[in-house]
Amino acid sequence: MFAFSAVKLSRAVVLGSLAVLATPLLAHADDYDATLKDIQSTMGGVPSFVKQFPKAGLPGAWAEVKAIELSDKTALPPKVKSLISLAVAAQIPCSYCIWSDTQDAKRAGATDEEIQEAVAMAALTRHWSTIFNGMQVDFETFKKEMGGQ
Repeated sequence: MFAFSAVKLSRAVVLGSLAVLATPLLAHADDYDATLKDIQSTMGGVPSFVKQFPKAGLPGAWAEVKAIELSDKTALPPKVKSLISLAVAAQIPCSYCIWSDTQDAKRAGATDEEIQEAVAMAALTRHWSTIFNGMQVDFETFKKEMGGQ
């Protein structure tokens, strides 16, 4: 078992793969090995699923995770990032992410009430999105009625 403080590697690697799909990477074996060493150093171990990730994509995916999710130099604090991730994971749905994001949110100081509210907000947003889209509500009228320009 690895000691992850405020880290959500399972979801992070999955999300990081989106960057790989959007940006072709030509990683060399040295980049891959260096990435594994960095993951080992950062996480205290390398989970087995990381080694299942395409070697060419892992350096870029890990760089994105470190720059956004694991960095304390971003606009959002770890608790907020975890709650957003949990809300998205509940909508996907991804049981791996839900479990990991819930643990991370708790480690970052989220209360059970905050976790419940984040999930409820995701459900509420999805509910109203279904209504607006399914009923084909006119977007310009919606913006005017809701106080937009």
